[in-house]
Amino acid sequence: MTSLRFPLLLLGLLAGAASAAPSHDLYICAAVNKGYVIGSKIVTVNGLFRRGAAGEWQHLGYNDTSVRAVDFDPRNRAVIFTAANNGCWRSLDGGQHWRITTSWDMTEPLDVTIDPHAPDTVYLALPDGIAVSPDRGQTWPRRENGLPERGKYTQVVEVDRTQAGRVLAGCESGIYLTTNGAESWTRVLPTDTTVDDIKQSPHDPRLWLAVTQSNGAWISRDGGLSWKQLAGVPSAHALYNVAFDPLHPSRLAIGSWTLGVLTSEDGGETWTARNAGIPDPHKVWRIAVDPDSGSLYASVVGEALYSSEDFGRTWKRGGLEASTVNAFLFLPVSTP
Repeated sequence: MTSLRFPLLLLGLLAGAASAAPSHDLYICAAVNKGYVIGSKIVTVNGLFRRGAAGEWQHLGYNDTSVRAVDFDPRNRAVIFTAANNGCWRSLDGGQHWRITTSWDMTEPLDVTIDPHAPDTVYLALPDGIAVSPDRGQTWPRRENGLPERGKYTQVVEVDRTQAGRVLAGCESGIYLTTNGAESWTRVLPTDTTVDDIKQSPHDPRLWLAVTQSNGAWISRDGGLSWKQLAGVPSAHALYNVAFDPLHPSRLAIGSWTLGVLTSEDGGETWTARNAGIPDPHKVWRIAVDPDSGSLYASVVGEALYSSEDFGRTWKRGGLEASTVNAFLFLPVSTP
């Protein structure tokens, strides 16, 4: 498919950014349905977007509201994988053309991740387990040894950036760890609700955070081998994702449908709800921190993308009206 240019301005999101050109590209997976209702003749553009130099959003590839995750081959930025309802899609030419690489019985993946130390290896989180491609998406054998027969719904897979074949997976029955490229999995944290997100600190690779549907938030300081619940984070409501501030090691943030945005500025010891300017009910689906400007972003479902230049103390509505962002991805600016 030919890529389209989607002229949605980022508006206020660049207000606090440095005057120098950013050192990271921002990609999002989003459904942008402003003005659309069932039966409407309005055509909306959804899926994968890249933020342009002027703050506009450039659409890449196929139009699909269900795109949930994206990753790029670190050797060749033109090789892109996305996870969507129809399966795992791949482009070999920077988003110009796409094909589904998974079969009819492997659909609705929720996450896709490339191992940066073994880039031919791609991990796929599925509603019924985990698949791993050893050949850049040509084949997708299942790799579920150690996962339970019931409880292997997988929401997220996160590769340890320091070691090839070391991966953490968030399932409906807990967090599972592999150190051998998914040949076997070991449960390192049991839960009775789904693990919605897992992130590795950009500052300390031994530090990991995880959030769940109703078992609260968890922290690991030994590379994911053991976990401790964060006492200051409520556990009665779903927590959807977590973000580290790449510029400030002590700053963390959590996004929640009911609680909105929770932030910590002391490494997770204490947490504060920061929702001034976000509509109530908050309906925060995804958050992220810009590694160049330090801006904190929050996608409010069906509303817009919001930004904060003071780590959540105040928020501004910043474009992408009537959108829902499923994923943020910052990558170092590629050189020609």
